[in-house]
Amino acid sequence: MLGLNDKELVRTGSFINGQWCDSEESFAVTNPANGDTLVLVANHGTEGAEKAVAAAHQAFKAWAAKSAGERATLMRKWYELMMQHQDDLGRLLTLEQGKPLAEARGEIAYGASYIEWFAEEAKRVYGDVIPAPSADKKVVVIKQPVGVVSAVTPWNFPNAMIARKAAAALAAGCTFVVKPAAETPLSALAMAELAKRAGIPDGVLNVITGKDSKAIGKVLTEDPRVRKFTFTGSTQVGKLLISQCASTVKKVSMELGGNAPFIVFDDADLDAAVKGLLASKFRNAGQTCVCANRIFVHQNVYKAFSEKLTAAVAELKIGDGLEQDTTIGPLISSDALNKVQGLISDSVSMGARVIAGGEPLNKELLFFNPTVLIDVTNDMPVASEEIFGPVVPLIAFDDEQQVIDMANDTDFGLAAYFYSRDVGRVWRVAEGLEYGMVGINEGAISNPAAPFGGVKQSGNGREGSRYGLDDYLECKYLCMGGI
Repeated sequence: MLGLNDKELVRTGSFINGQWCDSEESFAVTNPANGDTLVLVANHGTEGAEKAVAAAHQAFKAWAAKSAGERATLMRKWYELMMQHQDDLGRLLTLEQGKPLAEARGEIAYGASYIEWFAEEAKRVYGDVIPAPSADKKVVVIKQPVGVVSAVTPWNFPNAMIARKAAAALAAGCTFVVKPAAETPLSALAMAELAKRAGIPDGVLNVITGKDSKAIGKVLTEDPRVRKFTFTGSTQVGKLLISQCASTVKKVSMELGGNAPFIVFDDADLDAAVKGLLASKFRNAGQTCVCANRIFVHQNVYKAFSEKLTAAVAELKIGDGLEQDTTIGPLISSDALNKVQGLISDSVSMGARVIAGGEPLNKELLFFNPTVLIDVTNDMPVASEEIFGPVVPLIAFDDEQQVIDMANDTDFGLAAYFYSRDVGRVWRVAEGLEYGMVGINEGAISNPAAPFGGVKQSGNGREGSRYGLDDYLECKYLCMGGI
């Protein structure tokens, strides 16, 4: 089915308590590269979400009671199965999401790396013994799993965004319920199939598919059996979900919108900066929360950099992600394409100039030509709003403090990037940027050993790294008297 070697990876029902659950209604999952329907998937709502939460709640005590080593062994098997099926999982991801196949395979390996990482970190959840205030007391701190965790994940990384959250939750001893994006449920269901094969017990991992995000989200955020909620998506939706979690005072972690600055100083290696920008900006057709959004270039190198960049952009190839030489796939929807077109048009009306691209490759499909804009200012729509498309707006600056102030002039603070070979400047700028992650002479910064997350309205909490388990654990203080 769908050209996969292992046809059992294509699942169309929600995965609840270890069972594949159909529904009376279904919805189509389509290929954004051509609009073709891939399969029909179960359209569950409130009732299905409640069943998934009940299953996770029932499975929690037994899963939490397993030793860290037992959980780690099962997660390691899950990781190995993901890597054994990397080609099939990559193809499935490309079919439903659109990104080039090489990127899709890379996402599978990236997502699996978090399962491997947290399988190892499960065995390193340490407590503390604290010096007591008197000789007859002992003060001890232990860490315990928070309980049932629910999640809502986006369409742009349908494998990795689930893996980052589920791996940490399961490693900590929590059970997990996820609602994947309706555009891309197949990757989530394939992950569940492999988790089942790995021997992860029924109810520990549950996937609920459905079009009614509000109804499902209401259950996942308001059900008192859910003790922690995690979300990756827009800041606007994130704020709403946080407010819904308030009624039961859930722990929340949020990875929300970004408006990443990419700064090129006049002492930068321009060729390296162009290469880094291509990696950051055009991955997944610019549809990533950490991709460069505002490109600040020192006026002394503005012309040279724009010329090098334009030449590099001309080498990019747009097309179906399954075609071998494709480097940029389609946008996810017509709404996404129209938004990108609108941001460009509005900015051009304010004085920006298009020197490459600027319009869709084909108005009937979802491919948008990679675009470079010059003469952009920080108040234009392409700079003030998250683009989520293959558009590079170039903004000139004069000095270091000016560009730091311009970069920080946003409500967001997820990722930032800059290129410089001055060691003193590297420290000053890195410390001055109000962002949770900073890439220095590097355009690709995410890996499982590093804490992924933002500040300001880009969210809270961290995914990955040794800090990544903290959001899934409760810290319990034990005071022992009469010793």
